[in-house]
Amino acid sequence: MRAKFILPVLWIAALLSACGSDTSAGAATSVPAPTATPRPAQSPSPVVPLAILIIPADLDKATSDLYQKTVYDLAQPSGMHFQVRNTLSPKDLPPGVKVVVALPPDPGLAALAAAAPHTQFLSVDIPNITAGGNISVLAANASVDLPAFLAGYTAAMITDDYQIGMILPKDNPDAQKALAAFKNGMIFYCGLCRPFYYQNFCITNSLPYCYPQAVEIPASEDPSRYGGYANALINDYSVNTIYVYPDVAVKSLMDYLGTTGVDLIGLSTPNPVPGSWVMTIRSDEIKAIQNAWPDLIAGKGGQNIPAPLGIWDVNSANLSAGRQRLVQQTLEALTAGQIATGVGQ
Repeated sequence: MRAKFILPVLWIAALLSACGSDTSAGAATSVPAPTATPRPAQSPSPVVPLAILIIPADLDKATSDLYQKTVYDLAQPSGMHFQVRNTLSPKDLPPGVKVVVALPPDPGLAALAAAAPHTQFLSVDIPNITAGGNISVLAANASVDLPAFLAGYTAAMITDDYQIGMILPKDNPDAQKALAAFKNGMIFYCGLCRPFYYQNFCITNSLPYCYPQAVEIPASEDPSRYGGYANALINDYSVNTIYVYPDVAVKSLMDYLGTTGVDLIGLSTPNPVPGSWVMTIRSDEIKAIQNAWPDLIAGKGGQNIPAPLGIWDVNSANLSAGRQRLVQQTLEALTAGQIATGVGQ
């Protein structure tokens, strides 16, 4: 009876042992090697275009701030970063420089332009720089008649009885054109410009126009004696507003005129500024940079860019806001050719 029981048990054990045995006894189990996952290729970071303003370290703060704000306000909507430098060398040119605006003294524009042929450079009133290639040149407005016409218009506007005058160099053809334009500017404002209190003076001297009066200073004259010529206008002809032609606007004369109380207009602002200063008429480099910007960022270089005229350093005590608007409107019409100065170039 026990044998019968043992045999079936042995048979089952043998069967289970056969089912669990490895048919390839002694063979190593093959484990697949892990596959390395390729890392995505690193793309280089795009270079953000850059605009650089080069200005001298000793530039006065108000002018420096104005230029910095101008270029910054142009660069930002153009998708460009902005930097201010006092100097810049070819080896230090950052990548991605698209536009460089440079003020005098010359930072070495020729070498910079050669080192960065895809960068546009704008020279602002830097002497001896010629437009060409990737260098554009912004030059001061050289007209003599436009500022003189505007000065005559403004002087007539602010002066009782149109008692205005001009100081200019003698035997200077450009100064004579300016004097004619100054008179035409006065006539444009007031027509016949007949002064109420000086009719007898005009009639006695057979003058078709009492004003403007003018004095001419010889080239040989000592600048320390220029004040005597100013006295002739102020004392002999009762002139109350004077336009000073730039060639004779030496410091000694401007300092003296500042003590007389007469209103003054010129092409550069005296230092110190007299309380009777009305305004300065000079090139508007800021407007010229704004006008040139679209071509610069489009890669169009090698251009001569004339600067339009603007009015600066306005003394609101002598030229009210309303009158300043009229002067600005007249300047814009002159610049657009809608008003002629009546003086041939």
